[in-house]
Amino acid sequence: MNVADLTTFGWGNFFEDNFKAYAGEGWTCGRVALEHKNLFRVYTEYGEVLAEISGKLRHEAVNRRDLPVVGDWVVIRSRPEGGRVTIHAVLPRRTSFARKIAGSRTEQQIVGANIDTVFLLTSLNQDFSLRRIERYLVLAWESGANPIIILSKSDLCDRVADAIDEVQAVAHGVPIYAISVVTRSGLQDIAEYFKRGHTVALLGSSGVGKSTLINHFAGVDLLKVQTVREHDDRGKHTTTHRELVLLPSGGIVLDTPGMRELQLWDDNESLQLVFEDIEALAERCFFSDCRHQDEPRCAVREALVAGTIDAGRYQSYEKLQKELKYLERRKDKQSEILEKKKWKKLSRLAAERGHLKRR
Repeated sequence: MNVADLTTFGWGNFFEDNFKAYAGEGWTCGRVALEHKNLFRVYTEYGEVLAEISGKLRHEAVNRRDLPVVGDWVVIRSRPEGGRVTIHAVLPRRTSFARKIAGSRTEQQIVGANIDTVFLLTSLNQDFSLRRIERYLVLAWESGANPIIILSKSDLCDRVADAIDEVQAVAHGVPIYAISVVTRSGLQDIAEYFKRGHTVALLGSSGVGKSTLINHFAGVDLLKVQTVREHDDRGKHTTTHRELVLLPSGGIVLDTPGMRELQLWDDNESLQLVFEDIEALAERCFFSDCRHQDEPRCAVREALVAGTIDAGRYQSYEKLQKELKYLERRKDKQSEILEKKKWKKLSRLAAERGHLKRR
């Protein structure tokens, strides 16, 4: 396996160590660049190939997260036949950006895997929302990747410095860049993240300029760009699928469809990190189990009255906290169902193997 070539796509020691179990058996690895129905486009040392999931991998998967997603490193046969390969296994993910799928089902959707840096894009027009940034930050920290906040379309805003100050108040040390592809302002500051073998995911609502930014660093119009509607500054969903894009610099970009709302799939650790100011105040409450409602000597309520905590930020904290608690109850129930499903499948597979041996 030509490791030197695979490093172009983000290969490193973590994946090398996890691949050792397959080494010497005629296997190699590739990275999933695009998923389309039942086919995948995979970057390999032999170039781009189409791939299908093996019957065994699909059969043994308990749920969707056991199957490949964009950004995954997958185990394939070393030589493609007819330009196609079969995916036999998915290597462990170093990082993964996940959310709850849309709708009522309690199920995880992995937006992208093995991401180094997450660009959280919000445009400096009507899309600008501190509450959305807080939600994105909770998910970004949980992914294991490093979050960066990108305030796009700075040429349309006459209060850029104020907007940066507002974001700094909720981002707690996360780097913030105001950029404009139109005027080229700020682009040099973020160019360093698009280095060889480094994967950057772009996340944000439709029309914030994700595809425009990728086209700029690619030097050509790789991705279709949709002009935002004039009456509300909203864009349409230009990107319809997740895709890894290789840049001339050697960097790798994960483009994603616009997401107006991200439903959490998380534990409380990331929430505590994003709202560490409120968490620190809560520790000063007289009662350790204070609900910050009508209890006496509540440090959080006192801070709200004094104005040292923004009321909107605290409401966002409460909303996300309630959402996580509800999700946790749903996940516990779902875990029971999946565990039963897993053992049922394993029992069936064991019975099938026993039947074949007897024959």
